[in-house]
Amino acid sequence: MMSFLGVAVEVVLVIGALAVLTVDLVWEPPRRVLGILTGATLAVAAGFGWLQWDQTVGDANPTLQYSNMIALDGYGALAGLVAIVVAAAAIAAAWSLITEMEGRSAELIVLMLLATSGVHLMAASANFMVLFLGLEILSISLYVMAGYTRNRAGADEAALKYFLLGAFASAIFLYGVALVFAGTGSLGVYGIAQFFVRSLVLRPAVLVAGLGLMIVGLAFKVSAVPFHMWAPDVYQGAPGGLVGFMAAMAKLGGFAALGRVLVVAFESRIDDWGPVIAVVAVASVVIGTALAIAQTDVKRMLAYSSVAHAGFILTGLLGADLSSMWFYLATYVFQVLGAFTVVSIISGPGSGPTPLTSLAGLGKGSPRLAALMGLFMLAMGGIPLTAGFVGKAAVFQSAIDGGYLWVVIVSLIAASAGLFFYLRVTVLMYMQDEITPTIARSDGPQRLSLAWCAAVTLIAGIVPWPLLNFVREALPL
Repeated sequence: MMSFLGVAVEVVLVIGALAVLTVDLVWEPPRRVLGILTGATLAVAAGFGWLQWDQTVGDANPTLQYSNMIALDGYGALAGLVAIVVAAAAIAAAWSLITEMEGRSAELIVLMLLATSGVHLMAASANFMVLFLGLEILSISLYVMAGYTRNRAGADEAALKYFLLGAFASAIFLYGVALVFAGTGSLGVYGIAQFFVRSLVLRPAVLVAGLGLMIVGLAFKVSAVPFHMWAPDVYQGAPGGLVGFMAAMAKLGGFAALGRVLVVAFESRIDDWGPVIAVVAVASVVIGTALAIAQTDVKRMLAYSSVAHAGFILTGLLGADLSSMWFYLATYVFQVLGAFTVVSIISGPGSGPTPLTSLAGLGKGSPRLAALMGLFMLAMGGIPLTAGFVGKAAVFQSAIDGGYLWVVIVSLIAASAGLFFYLRVTVLMYMQDEITPTIARSDGPQRLSLAWCAAVTLIAGIVPWPLLNFVREALPL
């Protein structure tokens, strides 16, 4: 049972994906039947994820399974639970798009379930080859989703750019893995950590080069500067109903992998990778904020905002504190999902570019949507009593503990400047008279998803201790 438990979430998600596809091909049922089957799959997967957490909570020593390639520990269990909840909220948010796809709706659900399994596999991997496998499962699913609405040239362009640049980043990551193997003789996360305990590395050039290439490959996935070029075009061109899922899952998978690689395998080499992560974090925060200010399209603005948030999350790694990183990550993914869900309601689930002016008058036309969008903008800006404020405080404290006060100072200045474009959205919604006639056309699943995202954002900001304690119990590293 314990050996199955390590891969139970992936098995359930894959079986559920196959069941959805088979039922659709054989029966062609109403969309609600596929929804029930998808919900049951996610519920069973969440049950196994909770069982993983229950079996590993408070235990600093992971159980290595399948030839030491899978780690059964709180880290993977936490990542799996967050990914499953995000997937459930994202599928609900995208349900109007799923129903519009008619004969292709089952395939879209399958892609979302497979992407979720890829995120969990990345988080649970104790071997770089398994990590790469999870990375490709996630990436290929997102490539296809970016161009899923084939009636728009913008969607095809987004998918092609994402695929070409993503394949290049994956190749860089794989080359870095090869160099690390050449320097240590191991592909295991914990085997490499033990290598540094037993061995004195006199000529670390190969190891440093390999680690650097691995960081490059994973930095692309989380859209950190200077590997962020794909994000604005992909977010703008991809279907509005799917962008929130794509942004959240890419962040979850990328940072789950970075945590395993840097804090577990290479913690003893923090003097080598710490300054690099600090520079990337500062560049992401500053450049992401500066470019977001200049945008006139709301999806491009949120894309550059995600670049800045990648920098904020990276600051949590500077103190080798995975709990602060995961608190920020686990709350930010719901903020970005909620924001993109509001955008998809306004512009349509299959839409591409969405000018900022489309938000004008939202406060009068749909006060609830405007209030939700305002909440997500304030949380991303780090306003107190929201999860964004607590997350920033946690990662900044981690960076200070790691001796990177200058990173915190620069990040605080950039965060203050970033309030401009977040508050600009609020001004457009409440201080402009133009009203878009389609702004209030949301369905039940979308409203449920938005309510959940708003609840996480508010509760984790007002009463953060339950989530903080949950994360710390899962990560006794």
